[in-house]
Amino acid sequence: MCTLEYDEYIYTPADAVTNIKRIYKVDSRNWQGDPCVPNAYKWEGVDCNSYDGFLRITSLNLSSSGLSGHILTDISKLTMLKSLDLSDNGLSGNIPNFLAQLQSLEYLNLAKNNLTGSVSNELLQKQSDGRLTLSVGQNPNLLCGTTSCTLQSNATRKKKNNAVITVVASIAGILLLLGIAAVIIVRRRKTYDAAKNIMLGRRHNPIKESELENKQREYSFNEVVNMTNNFDRILGRGGFGTVYHGFIEDIEVAVKMLSLSSVQGYQQFIAEVKLLMRVHHRNLTSLIGYCNEETNIGLIYEYMKNGDLDEHLSGKNNRGKSLNWEDRLRIAVDAAQGLEYLHNGCKPPIIHRDVKCPNILLNENFHAKLADFGLSKCFAAEGDTHVSTIVAGTPGYLDPEYTTSNRLTEKSDVYSFGVVLLRIITGQPVIIIKEDTTHHIIQRVNSMIAEGDITKVVDSRLQGDFDNNSAWKAVEIAMASVSATSVQRPYMRDIVTQLKDCLAAELA
Repeated sequence: MCTLEYDEYIYTPADAVTNIKRIYKVDSRNWQGDPCVPNAYKWEGVDCNSYDGFLRITSLNLSSSGLSGHILTDISKLTMLKSLDLSDNGLSGNIPNFLAQLQSLEYLNLAKNNLTGSVSNELLQKQSDGRLTLSVGQNPNLLCGTTSCTLQSNATRKKKNNAVITVVASIAGILLLLGIAAVIIVRRRKTYDAAKNIMLGRRHNPIKESELENKQREYSFNEVVNMTNNFDRILGRGGFGTVYHGFIEDIEVAVKMLSLSSVQGYQQFIAEVKLLMRVHHRNLTSLIGYCNEETNIGLIYEYMKNGDLDEHLSGKNNRGKSLNWEDRLRIAVDAAQGLEYLHNGCKPPIIHRDVKCPNILLNENFHAKLADFGLSKCFAAEGDTHVSTIVAGTPGYLDPEYTTSNRLTEKSDVYSFGVVLLRIITGQPVIIIKEDTTHHIIQRVNSMIAEGDITKVVDSRLQGDFDNNSAWKAVEIAMASVSATSVQRPYMRDIVTQLKDCLAAELA
């Protein structure tokens, strides 16, 4: 048995806001323990919401808190942040670019500070599009484009003039809001129509009928209604729409129907269509056919009888089979082979970007296949090393290096797969919230490894029925995959080889 020591640490949103407290010296607030839980003692100025079973910080209000210095990069770790108020402080320096990359941010107030430089075009564009409420007034040395952002005021003006200005400003504000609302409605209508028209092949970048016909069969909407028995059994839901169970003759299928009301769902839907038309591998879910009839647009996949891996590891499945150690290793090998194909078998490489247990599906023989390619990114050229993109994926599985740099690499998938492998080995949730503390699976496994007892690391439901050397090797692979920096992580081709060695050891 080999002994392993690891000291990698996951930098969580809770860590980020704790660092914000320390550097900004926010001592006048009740900032003790976890920022979000218990709810009765959550931090003042911090609001949280639940995502995928654990709490994320969605609002941070540090207005009038005596802050000084630059806007901290730690804020970029709060990837689900919707509202940020840093107004009425003494902050200086430029407005950092990462604020424009916060995908969920809807409200940003930086007014009444000493900020310099200029407001980025990305922030101004988001404000113009109605996606962001932005306040940057009373920063004397800050520019909005080519003009000052400073809101002019004069205490010596007569009350009558002030009243007139207030009325005019109110009217102008109302007109501006009405204008923004009209723009949003028009844009959404155009986006809806564009989504519909693109899918119908009437606009630029269509899904060409010839491409689909060469590889899959087209089904009418009436045929889809019949194969799903009028959509009577739902298998799952997502941003794209709903997945239904169905039959084509005596073959079971899964039918994903697109909801055109969701722009994000449409974009993910298109990404998945384009990817599945060009990749084919035994460890990737297969596209059987499609429906492209006016507004009724759907994809038809092979049916994966035993659901997703997460159901089995969490004990939520009712299929009567408990995964033994050999099953788990075979599933890990299958999933790793699917990823390895995306990274090395596709030219240029493809990054899945949302590797997690719910996206690993199991067929009737418990062979695993990767699914849900809506967030996948393809390198622009074969020799590229990364894709610059906003952070997307599932909290807990996200590569910390990617979340701070916005540089997506194949090692980002490796990190996510490492988290999956730890979940396979331990059977434990990725995130556990106990009282006022958040525990990530990497931290918990690190503590168990230090005790040197493999039976405390591997899922207790296996009751010790596994080869110790095989288990230690799997733990070593997983912990190497979740190294804090990408250069320390192995490549997927090496992970496949090592996992096959683990399986061979178990079989021997």
